[in-house]
Amino acid sequence: MSRYAIPAGRHRVEQEIRGSRFIATVAHTPTVEAARAFIAEVSAEFADATHNCWAYVVGPPGSTAQIGMSDDGEPHGTAGRPMLNVLLHAGIGDVSAVVTRYFGGTKLGTGGLVRAYSGTVHHALETLPTREHVPRAGLVVTVDYAAVGGVQRLLAEHEAEIEGETYGADVAYRLWLPRERLETFTAQLRDLTHGRAAIEPVDREVPDAGAA
Repeated sequence: MSRYAIPAGRHRVEQEIRGSRFIATVAHTPTVEAARAFIAEVSAEFADATHNCWAYVVGPPGSTAQIGMSDDGEPHGTAGRPMLNVLLHAGIGDVSAVVTRYFGGTKLGTGGLVRAYSGTVHHALETLPTREHVPRAGLVVTVDYAAVGGVQRLLAEHEAEIEGETYGADVAYRLWLPRERLETFTAQLRDLTHGRAAIEPVDREVPDAGAA
């Protein structure tokens, strides 16, 4: 899956269940390191809470290659796993959730805890603003001036964004475009320029694009 929904920003909801406060904080975390940093930050913000349970999914929706969860002192399997299950079936990738609980004096039982933690995450995801994750490839493309008009039409057709332009004996564009379009774009560019275009990959990570 090359394109998928991710959180557009940090999002928080709160609900009360039989006297206990449950606060869900959800964020975009594209790496395991980002997920762990987010969890640590929210746990520090609510350091006085009874529990800060969490789960994360790094990668496309439903991917289990990079996941994590914690019950943070709640009975085993009543918080982290139910939260993770909700994230895995939400159709959202690169996402972390922390559910903070302030105990209100009434025990919920294992079934009640599962429903509380999974339900709080589900409630947060229902109102979560999302954007589209688009992996992109970076290129430096050099063409002669006669090809500029055609190249610009190709860039627009393939959703490419120009990072910089250099004008000398030829025209060089530093750009990025959706990775899924890379093969078609380069083939059409070579056809357009009769094989005279110079195409070099950008040797760095190019950030993904996002659309609200």
